[in-house]
Amino acid sequence: MKRLGLFRRKNYSELIQAASFISEQQETSGALHGYRWMHLKCIQKGLKIPRDTVYGLMKVLDPIGMNLRLRRRLTRRKYRSRGPNFVWHIDGYDKLKPYGIAIHGCIDGYSRLILWLEAASTNNDPKVVANYFINAVKERGGCPSRVRADLGTENVYIANIQHFLRRNQNDEFSGERSFLPGKSTQNQRIEWFWGLLRKEMAQFYIDLFKNLERDGNDFFCGDLIDKSILQFCFMNIIQINLDDVRNVWNTHRLQSHDKNDGGGQRPMMLYNLPHLYGTTDHLCRVEDDEVQICEEETTPKVSCGDETVSELCSLFMEENHISTPSSVIEANELYKRLREMIRFELE
Repeated sequence: MKRLGLFRRKNYSELIQAASFISEQQETSGALHGYRWMHLKCIQKGLKIPRDTVYGLMKVLDPIGMNLRLRRRLTRRKYRSRGPNFVWHIDGYDKLKPYGIAIHGCIDGYSRLILWLEAASTNNDPKVVANYFINAVKERGGCPSRVRADLGTENVYIANIQHFLRRNQNDEFSGERSFLPGKSTQNQRIEWFWGLLRKEMAQFYIDLFKNLERDGNDFFCGDLIDKSILQFCFMNIIQINLDDVRNVWNTHRLQSHDKNDGGGQRPMMLYNLPHLYGTTDHLCRVEDDEVQICEEETTPKVSCGDETVSELCSLFMEENHISTPSSVIEANELYKRLREMIRFELE
């Protein structure tokens, strides 16, 4: 090892730095993370620390959470896909919808790469959902061989765009066969990911918003005004959390023991370097002018569903010299102040 210049890593980060970072995460949706996920977040933060040390720190800092995560694994049927961009699985996540937060996502069937994970005021508007799809097509320079989605009306525009882009191609899944509708419960890849999203992030916000419902001062009664204020205060914070979940997931090692199913590999590698794993990219190239035509029929997402409420909130923050919240705690306090002010003005 000395002759080759190899040595064990010794320049680990200070233990107090790692403990401080993990403690900060415990105050947000990071309270739902297991030690493997937390270890990867530490690395991405620039902290050099062994995974066993992260496990030990979390055992001390979050013993209850560690015990709750020790559950048995279920044996499920194996999903197979021919390669990256052969099937994109698309679906909406509605667990935060009672509070005005609608999440929409897409995952590649082969590599399990998250292609988009977006929070907005709606995931039912077909033009907004189609905008996510066409942005992904533009970013990659093509569309997937097939799209898998449920039978909801929010997917009508995606189906039409997919049919249009694949209308002149001659493979076995071109034209009408390029969009595969079916029951949401059978959309296995994305439905499984929603379970992980709830465990790693969404449950934190569900609990937070439920506490607002139970508050003695009635800080959340569920009407349009409350939802709009909540969207104004929390949407950007939640989107940052979703981006964080997406980045961590796309760079982590898949735990499947079957190497033919991507076991031990990272979604980012499986998606971008399929030839290393004995498969090919099934992306279907499309013309830029056709993508432009499709994009004109879509609508970008809106963070706050009510423009009037959004303007009132912005005006109040400007008058009181309040900066945009950068944490969940700040967003929570801002929500309470804005709600009190707007309710008072309306009364």
